[in-house]
Amino acid sequence: MNKILVASTLALAVSLTTPYPAQAAPVTALPAPTGPYPIGKVDLHLVDRSRPDPWVAGRDVRELMVSIWYPARRGTSRPAPYLTPKESELVLKGVPQLRDIPSDTLARTRTHARAEAPAVGRKGGWPLVVLSPGMTLPRATMTSLAEEFATRGYLVAAIEHTYESVATTFPDGRTVTFEAGKAGQTPETGAKVARVRAADTEFVLDELGRSRRWNALIDESRIAMVGHSVGGQSAAQLLPASRRIKAAVNLDGTYHPKTPAQPLDKPFMMIGNPRHQPEFGGPDGSWDTFWPHVTGDWKRWLTVTGAEHMSFIDYAVLQPQLGLPKTPIDGERAIAITRRYVTAFLDLHLRNKPAPALDRPSPDWPEVRFW
Repeated sequence: MNKILVASTLALAVSLTTPYPAQAAPVTALPAPTGPYPIGKVDLHLVDRSRPDPWVAGRDVRELMVSIWYPARRGTSRPAPYLTPKESELVLKGVPQLRDIPSDTLARTRTHARAEAPAVGRKGGWPLVVLSPGMTLPRATMTSLAEEFATRGYLVAAIEHTYESVATTFPDGRTVTFEAGKAGQTPETGAKVARVRAADTEFVLDELGRSRRWNALIDESRIAMVGHSVGGQSAAQLLPASRRIKAAVNLDGTYHPKTPAQPLDKPFMMIGNPRHQPEFGGPDGSWDTFWPHVTGDWKRWLTVTGAEHMSFIDYAVLQPQLGLPKTPIDGERAIAITRRYVTAFLDLHLRNKPAPALDRPSPDWPEVRFW
């Protein structure tokens, strides 16, 4: 397995040497969302017949899986699954320290959405948030954020960029694996990933707009994009080019290439681990190089003390639940920070609601530094 795949699943914890006893089954659960609405979730299988798959030769269509979270009516439908058993198996397979726990452990992760729950409508529709995960990471890894946004009155669409994830299961039972960028993350690969994800995102927006079911639930004038890692840098690259996306957030994504094709003149926020702070220049200085190209009237650069690359997604809480070492910042605290600041950003730019949390540092959140 290539080094990017191992690093990006759960194997940041290379120092752990004692595996679980055979057959032990950790209990994994995501933190509860904090808003007023119950949450529904639906998985969509979308096929773009206008282009071949960019990562696998001979596939003349681009297939995508998309998860939709939304404000829902209260009901008793079953909890929405986190991963399929096969997806769980392939994620855990990439982590030698976890080889002896049941392969479906992550498939049994407790979530807070109900599968196919009836949606709550709203005159004019709900603002839409598009989520783009990191390289090799399933879309499910952003569930903690998706559930928080949905419970606060957003419709959320997380896109699985096929062959860029360690495992993607389709409704017919096929599970495909990682193919993109196996040679490593280079500027050329990063530019291609950004182009592919831009095309994927615009296609998904087109499909949702054409769907009788979803079109009525979406306010197409209020769309933002939030991405983690490669998904964050892709959101930044797409923001100035898309007529529909009004604002974007990069969660700890390094930029490949380091400068955008066009300046970012719309609201944009970067939240990352301390290695992105100006005095460190990030892993390769990409944030320092990219920042002057963010030219809009509203922009923020935040870092979170104690955070690591996975602190902004579900793995912040799942890693310690699986027995992998904790990060300097508590996982639930890291998720709470990410939820608070990204929700404030969305409320400000999609709803015109005041967001004092984004004006200045807060004594309630001393880990968050403004640059």
